[in-house]
Amino acid sequence: MNMYNTLDDFNFENKTVLLRVDFNMPLDKNTLDILDTTRIKRVLPTIKELIEKNAKTIILAHQGRQGSWDFTNLEKHGKALENLLGKEVKFVDDVFGEKAKDAIKNLQIGEVLLLDNVRKFDGETEKKSANEHAQSDLVQNLYPIADIFVNDAFAAAHRAQCSLVGFTEVMPSCAGRLMEKELSTLREIIEKPEKPSVFLFGGAKFSDVIVTIERLLDNKTADKIILTGLPANAFLKAEGINLGDKNEEMLEKEGTPENYNEIKKLIAKYKDKIYLPLDFAQQENTNRTEIDVSDLPTNYNLYDIGEKSIENFKKILSDAKTVFLSGPCGVFENPVFMKGTKEIFTFVAKSDVFSIAGGGHTVAAVEKLGLDKKISHISTGGGSLEKFMMGEKLPVIVALINSKNKSF
Repeated sequence: MNMYNTLDDFNFENKTVLLRVDFNMPLDKNTLDILDTTRIKRVLPTIKELIEKNAKTIILAHQGRQGSWDFTNLEKHGKALENLLGKEVKFVDDVFGEKAKDAIKNLQIGEVLLLDNVRKFDGETEKKSANEHAQSDLVQNLYPIADIFVNDAFAAAHRAQCSLVGFTEVMPSCAGRLMEKELSTLREIIEKPEKPSVFLFGGAKFSDVIVTIERLLDNKTADKIILTGLPANAFLKAEGINLGDKNEEMLEKEGTPENYNEIKKLIAKYKDKIYLPLDFAQQENTNRTEIDVSDLPTNYNLYDIGEKSIENFKKILSDAKTVFLSGPCGVFENPVFMKGTKEIFTFVAKSDVFSIAGGGHTVAAVEKLGLDKKISHISTGGGSLEKFMMGEKLPVIVALINSKNKSF
């Protein structure tokens, strides 16, 4: 029996449902077109079930964060959902103002409405308790005109943000089908993990990865850590390697002196368990050339791992029983720099291991390579998946559990 409510616990007939999903999608930096719709596809079962049960479904979601290049409205997300659902999805460029409230009140049974980016509300990302978030303008404007709150945003379950935890304080709430499936599958993996387990971290962010790696190694969830992408660059920099001006500039956008001090301590403690690239592929004019770490710095951007790294990482992965993939090995969107991601991900997919892929860009790469049927479990979560596997409590799950014990 679940500690939280699911869709099975409510009657949705003629009910107005607030459905929080994670549609934070990988976007094309130039056009802001959606590169991969996996996160939308994963939540379709919940949306379809609500439609079939004659609910009026209002969807809340976010894209990017204020100030970031991918912070945009959700009109294109609505069109993508409409195409996948095969049914009209209404969109309103408002979150909780009169325009949004009027659209909700006019919604008919079986219809779907997508509100605009919840992060347009400044209070969405404020650090507050669930009870404090419940007093926000967002919650106070929307909950009186709705009946049930459904949270299907597993990918954001590690965030205690307003639209994720505020509604659970003031209205009947439950987990959607995606949330339910992710939690049940991952719980089995954690309770009976096959060893050794190897975690690969890549992608274009690294500050959050430092704590994740330390906890995974401290509690012995991970036996070995492979680093690619920006996390690898940051660890090499912490070891005193000059990567070249262009690559150092990329690190400066996210890294702090504290980050590098933390990395140094982590390397000193777990040097034999953390594996870094031996070489890189760089963009020399329009060509891919490879350079050994010992030959750095370079005047060119490092956009992928090189041949030596690929072979070394395959050797490490060949002994694993469980492999966790979080982040591509390079700029996989560019075919010239897809090689590292393609070779490593394909090697894992064809191996006799339990493989987990999580995070927006990771899943996009898996889909692009046609490996989605060969990965054991594809999770919509990145940060939430990592924290769950570290044994941390996820604020959204805590909020849903607390909600089950309330009477509304």
